[in-house]
Amino acid sequence: TKLLTHQHLGCIIDSLIIYNFTETYMIDRFERFSLAITEISRYWHKIASDEMEQYGLKGPHAIYLLTMDRFNDGITAAQLSEVCEKDKSDVSRAMSLMQKKGLAARVDAHGNPYRALLRLTPNGKSAAEHIRKRAQLAADLAGAKVSEENRAIFYDALESIADNLKEISKGGLPTNTQ
Repeated sequence: TKLLTHQHLGCIIDSLIIYNFTETYMIDRFERFSLAITEISRYWHKIASDEMEQYGLKGPHAIYLLTMDRFNDGITAAQLSEVCEKDKSDVSRAMSLMQKKGLAARVDAHGNPYRALLRLTPNGKSAAEHIRKRAQLAADLAGAKVSEENRAIFYDALESIADNLKEISKGGLPTNTQ
């Protein structure tokens, strides 16, 4: 009976340890979501930085190249800021650097610098095309094991979450939830 008692005690202790472990270390939805988004962002920025290095630019500048490439007639700095959801000072610094690198040009709008249009130069268009292809390759490789149906569901869910978080950030979290 002593052996049985020790076995029982061992099983009880093991059960408590397993229960405690799963309660303590179980990842909830918020933590899982936050960690996954952070990890995706970190790797995506690393890949973008590696690709943009050959142009003397940083990874975050890729979005400006790709966005400007869609606006053949040009885009103002204010519009670029809005479309890319970046602050105007960041756009200004990036455009200054892209102009120095010969990738972008400012087209004067009757002497008003705030209405000047930003356009990609031929070198900028070439860089944007290259970056677009590389970004597509990275996205294809990253999602290689995801079916088209799951990909569509994922992007719909991600857009919905982003929209909801945007609204929450504007109005704050409700104080009374039950």
